[in-house]
Parts: sequence; structure tokens; C-alpha cells
Amino acid sequence: MRGYPVNLRKDGKFILVTFPDVPPAITQGNNRAHALEMAKEALELSMEFYFDDMRPVPMPSKPKRGQAVVELSPSIAAKVLLLNEMLRQRVRPIDLARRLGTTRQEVNRLTNLRHPTKIDRIDAALRTLGKRLFVEAA
Repeated sequence: MRGYPVNLRKDGKFILVTFPDVPPAITQGNNRAHALEMAKEALELSMEFYFDDMRPVPMPSKPKRGQAVVELSPSIAAKVLLLNEMLRQRVRPIDLARRLGTTRQEVNRLTNLRHPTKIDRIDAALRTLGKRLFVEAA
């Protein structure tokens, strides 16, 4: 998953940060470096809105030349892919639990951004949905 492009705009003494692909993610910083640091936190926190409402998370668009991007942590990015695939296939947590031979509680943990999850479990869930998780070093 690529990083999410950010818009940085001077707003008084601060730098305002918005995400064209994720409207709930808005923050600010004292300078560019601080704004980008705050942007990562705002992006990850905004993902909770989508997860809580069981709505598809928008995928990042291609950044414009020179546009800054903010990446999700690998575990959150993997959970986004899992949630989106579950929603796309209309697979409820209980249905995925049955396919995985586990409990609904375990699947709920897989789609809980605050719960630490081993990447292997997310990969297993994605494979059950006919997808594979790839990790790439850039």
C-alpha cells in the first residue's frame, strides 16, 4: 500500500495538514517536520472512523509531483486491506471466523486497530478470502 498524499498549507503560524483521500484526517504542526509527524497520528486515528462504522477505507491516490506522503504502519495497513476485502465480499466477522476455524472474538481483534495482531494472522484471514499479503522493501 502506498502512502497517503497530504496537503500542507500555511495557516497563520501553523502548517495545516489535510488528506485528500481521508477527509476526517486533519491536523496541524508548528513547522513542516512537526506537521508531518502529527499527520501520521491523525491519519492512523482517522482510520478508526472507518473501522467503527464498518465502512471501506479509501485507498491512497497517486501523489502529485513533490507532494508529501504519510504511510500507515504495516499492521494498520494490513488491517485496512483485510477490512476492505471483508466489506467487498460482504463477509461478516462470524463468517470469517467459521472459515478460519476460530472465534468471532479473534476476528474482531483482527479488525481492531488498537489490538496488536501478528501479521501472520492477518495474512491467514486474507488468504481465506482468496487474497495474499505481500511485504515489499523499497
